[in-house]
Amino acid sequence: MIPKLENRKWKVLESTKLLSKGTWMNLRQERVQLPSGNIVPEWFVLEFPDWVNVIAITKEGNFVMEDQYRHALGETHFELVAGVIDPGETPLEAAKRELSEETGFGGGEWQLFMTASANPTNHTNRSYTFLATGVEKMCEQHQEPTEDIHVDIFTPEEVREILETEQMIQALHVAPLWKYFALHP
Repeated sequence: MIPKLENRKWKVLESTKLLSKGTWMNLRQERVQLPSGNIVPEWFVLEFPDWVNVIAITKEGNFVMEDQYRHALGETHFELVAGVIDPGETPLEAAKRELSEETGFGGGEWQLFMTASANPTNHTNRSYTFLATGVEKMCEQHQEPTEDIHVDIFTPEEVREILETEQMIQALHVAPLWKYFALHP
């Protein structure tokens, strides 16, 4: 049996906001004390809003995915539908909105499939992955001015090949897809 974890919370002795970009990203520097009594003089925390991802599978059993250029790496890769949870939205509402906006797909049956953190060492947010089955094309894409999203439809075999050949590298997308294939061989 897996033992219950004890939450060994650190004590914040001082906290200074270094950068504030509203709901998108904030950066703070903290001076913290560990349960052992040791003091860490500089600990940096990135505050992000929570995110959503969608593993969308059509009525025919194909995966609705996208490919996008990501400027930080200077590369284009395949991805799941994903986005930020807007203030006042539930994760499910955000996931349905993102799928519709980015791909024009919707409907189907939805369930929370996985919750993860990009980096719990210094990120405050979580990423909620939903599994949407039986989705279908319902409207046209409604991209934001900062988006250049191409919609792709793949068979399960093609998605596995994408994962195995590392044509998808976003960790918060790769992990839930591998979990999906582990549970649905």
